[in-house]
Parts: sequence; C-alpha cells; structure tokens
Amino acid sequence: MKKLIYLIFAWAFLINAAIGMSEDTPISEATAECLDCHSAIHPGIVNDWQNSRHSKISPKQAMAVTGLARKVSSDTVPENLQNVVVGCAECHLLRPKAHADTFDHNGYDIHVVVSPDDCRACHSQEAAQYSKNIMAHAYKNLAGNNFYLHHQRSIIGKTEYTDGAITFKESDDATRAEACYYCHGTKLKVTGKEIRDTEAVGELEFPVIEGWPNQGVGRVNLDGSLGSCSACHTRHAFSIEMARKPYTCKECHVGPDVPAYKVYAASKHGNIFSAMNKSWNFKAVPWSIGKDFTAPTCATCHISLLVNEEEDVVTERTHQMNNRLPWRILGLIYAHPHPKDPDTTSIRNKDGLPLPTDFAGGFASDYLIGKEEMQIRQEAMQAACLNCHGSSWVKGQWNRFENTIKTTNAETLTATKIMNDIWQLGYARGPEKQSSPFDEAVEKRWADTWLFYANTTRFASAMGGGGDYGVFADGRYHLSKAIMDLNDWLTLRKTMSVPQQK
Repeated sequence: MKKLIYLIFAWAFLINAAIGMSEDTPISEATAECLDCHSAIHPGIVNDWQNSRHSKISPKQAMAVTGLARKVSSDTVPENLQNVVVGCAECHLLRPKAHADTFDHNGYDIHVVVSPDDCRACHSQEAAQYSKNIMAHAYKNLAGNNFYLHHQRSIIGKTEYTDGAITFKESDDATRAEACYYCHGTKLKVTGKEIRDTEAVGELEFPVIEGWPNQGVGRVNLDGSLGSCSACHTRHAFSIEMARKPYTCKECHVGPDVPAYKVYAASKHGNIFSAMNKSWNFKAVPWSIGKDFTAPTCATCHISLLVNEEEDVVTERTHQMNNRLPWRILGLIYAHPHPKDPDTTSIRNKDGLPLPTDFAGGFASDYLIGKEEMQIRQEAMQAACLNCHGSSWVKGQWNRFENTIKTTNAETLTATKIMNDIWQLGYARGPEKQSSPFDEAVEKRWADTWLFYANTTRFASAMGGGGDYGVFADGRYHLSKAIMDLNDWLTLRKTMSVPQQK
C-alpha cells in the first residue's frame, strides 16, 4: 500500500512538472488520472485548462486573498477541494448523487454536465445572484409561455401547405436546440446508456443525454439547477477576460431582434474598444475605470466590480444582470419595467395573457418593478457613466433614451391598432379567434415593427446614443415603412371586401 501511495504522488508530481506547475499548487490524484488519458485524447481541453487560473491556484490560496481582489466569494470550501488546484475531478466528481448523469468511469463516479450548483462550491455569491437572473429562467420563460410558443412555432416550425393554407407544426428537437434554445438553454434529460469504443481504453459505457450539447443561459441541468456558467466563462479556461469582452455577449445578442453587439460595435464606445483594447487590462479585479480600460464593454455596464483610481467602489459585481437595468427593451411588444420575478411565466396582463403589457401598451404593473426600484437601478447604471462623463451629458443621454422608449412604444401602438382592425374585420385570424397572432404574413409584418425595428431603435439609443442603427439600419425608417405597409394592406383588403375564412 505504501508503494502504491508513493507511486500515485510521484505520478501527480510528474504531471505538475510537465505542465509547469509548482509543488505549492498540487494536482489531486483523481485529476492526475484524468489528465493522463485526456491530455492525449483531448489536448485542446487540457491546454485550455492549463492556461486557466484554476490550474494555478488552490481554493485555499484564493480564499487567503483579502479585499476587493478576492475572486472566491464562498466563506468556506469543502476540505477535499481546498489544497489542490481546481481540475477535472474537482468539478466533474462534485455531488455525484445530485446529478442524474453520474456514471462509473474508470472507478470514479463522474458527471458530464457541470452546473452552477457545482461552481457554487467556490462561487456561492455569483451562483445565488445568477439564480435570480432572468437569464437563468430563459428556458422556462420561453417553453412555458403559450403566447411565446405561438411565435416560436411560426418561425422554426415545420410548414405544411394543405387545402390552400399554410400551417405550422412543432419543430423537431434538433431544430429547437440549434435555434431558440441555443441561447435560452435546453432541458437536459438522461434517456439511457450507450457503449462507445474509445481509442485509448476500449469500450466504455456513457449516459445518453437529451438536449446535449448546450451551453444556453437558462439550461435546465441534470441536478435541477438552472443556467450555464460556461455561456460566458467558456470551458475549460473559464476566463474573466473572455467574459469581459463584448464578443462573448455577441454570441446571443447580435440581432436583429437583440442587436446589442451591432449597435455597440458601431458606437463611440465600440470604436474606442476596437482601437484601444489591446492595451487594456481585462484580468484585473477589481476593474479600475480609466486605468484598466477607457470605454465600457457589456460587462462594465451590467456585471463587473468597478472602482475609480482611488479604489472607491463605483458599482458592485453582480451576476443578476438586471440589477442596473430599470427598463426591459427587447423581445416583447412594448418596452416595459423589468419583471419583479425572473420566472415570468406567472405574469398576466389585464386580458389574462402571459405578457407584461396588454396590446394597448398598458403595463401589467403588479408583476413589474415600481418607480423606486427603477430609480435605484438607473443610479447604479449611471454611477459608472459619471466616471467618464459630466452629469449633464449622462442626464441628457438618459432623457433621450427614455424619450425613445416613449416614442417607439407609441409607434408600436399605432401598428397594433391597425393589426387589431385587421383581426376585427376578419382579414386575419388572431387571439380572439383562439388562433396564433403570428402565423399569417400580415401578422409577421406587424411583429417586424416591434421585434426588429422598435427594438433596434431602442438599442441604438441606449448603447450608442443614436446613430444610423436607430434610423436606416433597422431603425425608424423601417419602423415607419412597416406601419405604412400594414395600413396599405388593410386599405387594399377593405377595397376588395373579401375577408379571409374565419
């Protein structure tokens, strides 16, 4: 037995030396075994990890850091994790009984999917905040809302042409997984086991996971937790630098329904980032405005712990992304205050529909944050702005933004009034006929007004201070044209006086 223990420790020491690590940050025996095989099978994964902070410091060493520079938010970390680097085993062997995908792999009970509740061991504050984030509930908020599912089906559903009419059937699992649920997240489920013939060690048995692979922000994991930390901190480097750069957010926020990245890239802030980011320090914690960077990225405004050059805290780090957002400006018919609860499936407007506004633009106020909370979030956002801009600039920019919300909501109301007339006159079916409001061509034209054009105009105002994206590039020009198209369509149908079949 003593000889075996000596060999295991010698093995771990050799691997430490091979990847340039010191004896002060040893690798666990289990991770050493993982690396022995996977360094040959999956060199990309192993090299990503080797370059990560996880591979170079133990949780105990990280917990010894004091003040704002500390990255581990948990007060305590399990004893068996404290004195070794965070390697393969430290993530994939955690809480085996909690994971439905746990299986025996070379004598270890491992699970494939690492969840936020695994990351919680060291990052408890971030995991708790993320669980309150509307992104964490993105799967259910889409899949559990019949109104949204009508829209989803009209976009990615299977089209059938029968008796002179087009109908939309449910899309297949693979289409859903690479379309809406790529970003929203899939619901994972173990459906069985399969034998794979591996090159290294022959036949091995693995779980078959429905909905996998996926790294969507609202993924429903096999331990019941919600979300995927790797949506922003891509495995296996889990880089804070990557999460702070706008390309990461671009993966899902590129438009035209959520054109955040396109607007940012064309903005003055995006111009500065593009020209100067090579000289910025994206790894510093805390992140110092003016010293480490000179223009905001997505993370600056929505997530990061920011300080000024006197090390005074400007904004606290948060993984509850709407903590600095009073308004919700994307995806829905009208811009509106953020929901109180990240699970939006309980929202009902005055007409009983699961929407935060009614079709006339009225807010479902019982389910949305009030003016006091909106002011708190506005001030949290503006705290960062005021470190580079004077108060008159910041106030003027915000007033324009809220005016844009008001005007785009008004334009959307105009479009919706026309659409309501079309429904009432029987030229298209709609909600009152227990039909989808999205499955006819004219209804899609109505959806264009708010899903693309009003959204783009608001993003251009919020993130760019205006500019071409708010006018000709999917902005006001296209919004007004779409409204005219709707009106002309209705006028023509009235002239023809031949309603569609009800």
